[in-house]
Amino acid sequence: MVVAAGTRLNLRRANGSSHNGIGGYSSDGDLSRINTSGCFSSVAELDRDPSCVSFTTFNILAPIYKRIDPKNQGLRESDFRSFWLDRNKRILDGLLSESSSIMCLQEFWVENEELVHMYEERLGDAGYYLFKLARTNNRGDGLLTAIHKDCLRVVDYRQLLFNDCGDRVAQLLHVQSVTPFSQNHKGSVSQEFLIVNTHLLFPHDSSLCVVRLNQVYRILQYVELYQRENRLKPMPIILCGDWNGSKRGHVYKFLRSQGFVSSYDIANQYSDGYADCHRWVSHRNHRGNICGVDFIWLCNPNQARKPLKTSWCEAVFSILKFQLGKALLSEDDAFAFLKGDNYADSVTYFSFSEALRQVKLIGVPYGLCFQQLQDLWNQADVDGNGVIDFEEFKKKIWNSTCPEHVLENLNGCMEHGNTGQEEETIGFQVKNAMLYPREAEKGLWPEDYTLSDHARLTAVFSPARMRCSASLNNS
Repeated sequence: MVVAAGTRLNLRRANGSSHNGIGGYSSDGDLSRINTSGCFSSVAELDRDPSCVSFTTFNILAPIYKRIDPKNQGLRESDFRSFWLDRNKRILDGLLSESSSIMCLQEFWVENEELVHMYEERLGDAGYYLFKLARTNNRGDGLLTAIHKDCLRVVDYRQLLFNDCGDRVAQLLHVQSVTPFSQNHKGSVSQEFLIVNTHLLFPHDSSLCVVRLNQVYRILQYVELYQRENRLKPMPIILCGDWNGSKRGHVYKFLRSQGFVSSYDIANQYSDGYADCHRWVSHRNHRGNICGVDFIWLCNPNQARKPLKTSWCEAVFSILKFQLGKALLSEDDAFAFLKGDNYADSVTYFSFSEALRQVKLIGVPYGLCFQQLQDLWNQADVDGNGVIDFEEFKKKIWNSTCPEHVLENLNGCMEHGNTGQEEETIGFQVKNAMLYPREAEKGLWPEDYTLSDHARLTAVFSPARMRCSASLNNS
């Protein structure tokens, strides 16, 4: 659903013509932070270039989920109008003070007309177009994406319904900058990029890892399909939202293998290593644990990436290895488990399927489908002889990895290879990023913070020229 400031926003579908991409690194492929001290309290305080684009993602905690009495878990904020009204007014005050180009909100209480009207009125009066999407099966909450009309023009808007056990959804927006960016002798061009807003399933137990992975897989598949159907040139992709998983999780590693970088980590020069995984937090969950789960992901058009299906298979094998590791199985024991009752020193398709069924990757309502099982088998059976021997098992399942330094240093797309044909395009450089409350940047959660159980994450990107393979269109 689209809501504008007193008017209806007419969206058009992309018309099949070529579009110039926009991305997020400097022209030499490096991401650098301009203000390394990070000493600012809001994006509005930055001396912003009009060509910069700012993003805010914030899970605002729907009143239907907010518990207000530890002794009575059934008592929710939604039962007390003055409570949720005051808190959401303060949320809007903060968002409008930040005044980002793009706001991506999760757990937006779509079923409450008064709250929806308040957001429509205040954000609409501030110059934002609003796009809201409810979760399926009348869950009551959903997503809200706000685009500032003075900064960006919406080319197209799509909705993605997962229709899975979590009733999760996602929004895809194709936008174009209002302020042209100069490309030297080529003149000025309007930047274009794709934005996704989503909220992944909470990992109540490890068996749901594959559900969350599939949600991201479907998002990236949909983005590829959208680019292909509309014959778009390579352009940046920004994924915003509550990912309900940390930097140590399977979803994080999957997105990294697809060329995405965490804007907050880039701005702070944090690595993917264990030491940097707990430097910041963005959520205190209902179990009382604090963790970093909110991300603004950026993938530039010049970023290397593996074929999507290959990365997904590797991620599923990583989940399989994790499940087997919980049972303290060694490499040999894990291979024997996959073999099952097969006397030969190899894994058959039947024993492979049975093993995945036992670890609840298939055969359950939220498990892998038949085609996905086939994709996994084809990935593991390298020589195509109908069985997986021990060497294939070690290479494709037990030790399946994607060295991140390779992804970071290569230009072009591993999916298509290097054709030698390059063109100049526009990408994004991460200029800065911050979390509010500021204690979250130190891995702490202040007890007096009452806006939400999530921190607000904001990042500022500036345009940057870069070289991009002419064959980067997704196939």
